[in-house]
Parts: sequence; structure tokens; C-alpha cells
Amino acid sequence: MPELPEVETVRRGLAPVMEGARFDKVLAHRGDLRWPLPKDFVKRLEGQTVTGLGRRAKYLLADLSSGEVLVMHLGMSGSFRVALNSVETFSGNYYHDRSKDEAHDLVVFRMSSGATVRFNDPRRFGSMKLVPRTELDDEPQLRGLGPEPLGNAFDAAMLAKAFEGKSTSLKAALLDQRNVAGLGNIYVCEALSRSRLSPKRKASTIADRKGAPNERAEKLADAIKAVLNDAIAAGGSSLRDHRRTDGSLGDFQHNFRVYDREGQRCPTPGCGGTIKRIVQNGRSTFFCPVCQK
Repeated sequence: MPELPEVETVRRGLAPVMEGARFDKVLAHRGDLRWPLPKDFVKRLEGQTVTGLGRRAKYLLADLSSGEVLVMHLGMSGSFRVALNSVETFSGNYYHDRSKDEAHDLVVFRMSSGATVRFNDPRRFGSMKLVPRTELDDEPQLRGLGPEPLGNAFDAAMLAKAFEGKSTSLKAALLDQRNVAGLGNIYVCEALSRSRLSPKRKASTIADRKGAPNERAEKLADAIKAVLNDAIAAGGSSLRDHRRTDGSLGDFQHNFRVYDREGQRCPTPGCGGTIKRIVQNGRSTFFCPVCQK
């Protein structure tokens, strides 16, 4: 599933053709994605202008002139294709080609900008919902999400407070969207490597007995921000199915320190360790057992 950097690259690719543009025509070729489309979905979109296109965790949020918000999630196989001036490109960056089979173009937006935006999702794990802006904080998909790791308020103190007293592993705590929004398996592994912290370490060990951040929390918060910013700058990671709006592949996978590098030498200078793979909560974890303590 695309993680925060990949969803952010999709947002940036869609923004030029959707922000400030009106939905001239909406086609819903199926009445359901992961869940049924909202009642009167087409009618509630057509004629409305996208006043802003944002992101919350792994969700895309299109603010509409009607006061509603179109909440979109890519799911496992969802992707956007943008056609403008007879040139069609992907919005996002995918390693294995995303489907171009029009049979899987489940929702199509024809925008006043001249662009046609197609949402293609063979597995139908993606979703689209219309939620009043005033009720967005109570939306079940968004309610309870933790802080944005790239937000101004996110720091070591916030991270330490969230992990205070937790006996779960640091890896599991970071993947819990209630603690930090938008982090996934790839970037958690990479952030832990950069901060030289073991994924098996108890989450509570980044805080002192009073819940104040220690040096581990400082390093981890900095590493999370750095790895996400680096990944966004590289256009995301091209693992399995992520492609940018221009159809090119993201480059961050070439900068992985540990993810999917089992058996390779640790890149930390002077370490000499070998990357190991273990399974935690059903997910692969890659780390260096020598320098990550």
C-alpha cells in the first residue's frame, strides 16, 4: 500500500489540474469501491469547484465549493491517470505497471481545466467518500489519527508522550496510525536505521519516567522527518506499484539503507554488520542487529 511520500507525490501531481477546476462531468462506472459510493455521488460532485487539494496521512482530501470534502484513498491497487492535451500520464509512481485497462477505470473526472482524471483500481480496495467539512474530524477513517510527522507540531516530545508506558515494540508503535499518521513499513524501517534504534526495542524506552523525550526520541523524530522529506523529494519509492504523474518511477528505493536488503552489508560507516530480516506482527522488518540497539 502506498505510504505517505507516495500519496503526497500523487497529491502534487493532481493539484495542477484539479485545484481551482470544476467537475464538468463525473462518471461512476461502478457503484462500489471498497465501500459503496455515497448517495448521489455524481450529482453532488458535478458543477462543484475544487478549492484545495490536501492530504491527511494516506488520504487525499479535495475541498469542494459545496462545503463537502471528497476523501480518497488509493487502497492496494488504486492509481490516478491524468489526460491533458491528448497526453495521458500517471499521477504517482509505480514500479510494476499499474492497470491501464479501462474496465478498471471505476471513476472518471472531467475537469474544467481540460484534464480527464481516471481512478483505476482492479482490486477495488480504494475508496471515495463525501463528507461535510464541518464533520471531517468525526469521519471514522480520519478520527483518531495521530499527528502528521511532517507537521510543525511533530517533535521528540510529542513522540515520547505517545509512547510513554508502551510495552509494544518500537516498530509496532510507529506503525500504529493513532501514534503517528501516515507511516508505513518501508519508512519505519528506514527511520529506525537512520536513528540506530532496534525495531524490537520497547517503545517506552524513548521517554524517561516522566514521559520526557530522551536522546533516542530526538534522533527518531529527526530521522522520521528526514526520511519522509528525502522520499518525497525523490518522488517516492517504486516498490511494486508506485508511479508519478509523469509516468516516471520514484527513485527513493535506490537510497534504502535496510529495507529489502537482507544479507547485504550495513551502510552505516564503521559498522560492518549484515542486514537481517525478521517478521513482526505479520510484517517484514529489515534492520542491522549490530548498530541498531
